[in-house]
Amino acid sequence: MPDVGPTAVLPRRPLTVGELLDSAVLLLRGQARLLIPLAVPLALGEQLLLHPLRVLADARPPEYWLDASRLGGYWVLLAVGAATEAMIIAVLGNPAARGAGAALLGRRAGLRELLRPAGARWGATAAVALAVGLGMLLAALLGPVWFLAYGLLGAAVPALVVDRLPAYRAPLRALGLAVRAGARAAGIRLLGYVGWWLIRLGIGLGVFYGLMLLAVVDLTDPAWAVPVATAAWVAVNAVAYPALACLDAVLHLETRMRTEGLDIRLSRAPAGTPEPVLLAVRR
Repeated sequence: MPDVGPTAVLPRRPLTVGELLDSAVLLLRGQARLLIPLAVPLALGEQLLLHPLRVLADARPPEYWLDASRLGGYWVLLAVGAATEAMIIAVLGNPAARGAGAALLGRRAGLRELLRPAGARWGATAAVALAVGLGMLLAALLGPVWFLAYGLLGAAVPALVVDRLPAYRAPLRALGLAVRAGARAAGIRLLGYVGWWLIRLGIGLGVFYGLMLLAVVDLTDPAWAVPVATAAWVAVNAVAYPALACLDAVLHLETRMRTEGLDIRLSRAPAGTPEPVLLAVRR
């Protein structure tokens, strides 16, 4: 088994919060050639799906802020946006989790390996992502419950592709891991989301208003404002969503090391044990 030192993407030991965030960024850097191109059409599809809801809610670019006279429509817009975000992060969590598993074993998963359909469980991933999206939609319609649901469901796809659990067990596994150690994993997932939300907000609005100040195009005209805002949000989310998926992946494995002794199990595993067996949950 290769030795994994302190500069590894995911060291074999429990990590601090700062180390976890660093590991997620390192994993994203290593898998950016796959994750970001995969995120672009997903982020674009999200913007196209949300556009008619924004029109109904009279939410205008680039902030798409609330019109108090259309609170009901805006509430639905927020709920659908929360659901699509969760589904995209879950889908991206499939290659991110497999890349994190390889990193924990001391190697870097190549692009060809992550694109190979054998053993990737994409069908089950789609089913789990849909379940996560429906759960987030219902939670978001209830307002503050969204925060609880987002924090609890991060490990669903990693539990599917790394732990090798059946699809119906993955969400329950995610809930169980999220509440361990005083709901540490849930809190870190929310911290990561808030951090990336601030980054997305700053860059997305900065690009839009920067172009307006430069008078590159007339962004007071909706014919220009909508496509420019869409492009800005797609570009920002195409980085943020993979980053959040990578955080879910490393957080899942770190929680298993912290609460299940996965690092000890790996150190004692016989040489030649297949990687899926090393990382799978013993049933």
